Amino acid sequence: MQLVEIIDRAKEQLTALSHLTVSGIVGVSKGDSEWHVTVELIERKAIPDAQDLLGVYEVVLDDGGSVIGYHRKRVRRRSDTEEEAES
Repeated sequence: MQLVEIIDRAKEQLTALSHLTVSGIVGVSKGDSEWHVTVELIERKAIPDAQDLLGVYEVVLDDGGSVIGYHRKRVRRRSDTEEEAES
């Protein structure tokens, strides 16, 4: 599958599983036999939208584009711009 197809499948399947709205794609990487897509989902809308709570999820897909796992890595406010240090 092409990268665009993997991203689309990750967004579609994670939305169906979580019933949350996708805010954006943060990253994509290819392993030996799987894809890892990092997606931000809106977990709580706020006014102003800078205070929205975004869940950062990692979705793992097989080479065919089927989700084989996902988990929430963290939650952040949309206005938070500080990057986490890699461990």
